[in-house]
Amino acid sequence: MKLLFSEAPPDYGRYLYPYVIWAYPEPGETPADLFEAGFLPSQPDLSRFYLGRQLRLPLSDWRPNSENRRVLRKGAEWACELIPRTEFAYTESRRDAWLAYAAQQFGPGAMPRARLDRLMSNAVISHLLRFTDRTTGEELGTVLLHLQSPRLAYYYFAFYDLARKDRNLGMFMMTRAAAWFAEGGFARLYLGTCYSERALYKTQFDGVEVFNGHRWSTNLAELKHLIRTEAGTHRLDDPAYVALLEGGTLEPAIDRGFRVALPR
Repeated sequence: MKLLFSEAPPDYGRYLYPYVIWAYPEPGETPADLFEAGFLPSQPDLSRFYLGRQLRLPLSDWRPNSENRRVLRKGAEWACELIPRTEFAYTESRRDAWLAYAAQQFGPGAMPRARLDRLMSNAVISHLLRFTDRTTGEELGTVLLHLQSPRLAYYYFAFYDLARKDRNLGMFMMTRAAAWFAEGGFARLYLGTCYSERALYKTQFDGVEVFNGHRWSTNLAELKHLIRTEAGTHRLDDPAYVALLEGGTLEPAIDRGFRVALPR
């Protein structure tokens, strides 16, 4: 992959001069290669990726824990169906319902109509997982996915009936997706970013990993420290954070860091 560093707003008072790291796939590389390196798609045609604090769940040895099983039992009468995007009916009523959900969950304008249309017409969405009530046939929710079997399942966006929040429908959909792709022989389920307390629900799976900038880590204390403490300086200059890293020092991080061949 090729890397570009896109400058973000600096904080001169704290000597923070940030860059967003973009990755461009090279011939022979697939999305799974970039996901494994910690990158997420930033263009719907998968032409560009960005480095971020994301979560993933290794599936080869994963088993639902007691909380996961409790969630799955609550949705025992709900069915799910995996549908290729090219065979999914992206109707006006579905689009309107998804946009209404996004406005309520993420805020007005967070998911413009044009953005949703671009997602649904590009390679970043390869399949959808549709959930229905087995008894009534009512559609309950849909997950937008990118699949690269058997290496990658990416749980991108989920839209569902907010009236069923008391039944943990959203958590059921994610938990059922984990079980579905584990049963299907997928290596990993990628769950998106985690930058807030609100997103910590994604860590309810045993064995979940966080990308910390140089490696995938199962130490969720790192993640919670990042979320619950304000960054007064660079994180790798913070002794409290470094103490949580592998070995409690920077040496393993340096050894695992990205190697870049600079242009001449």
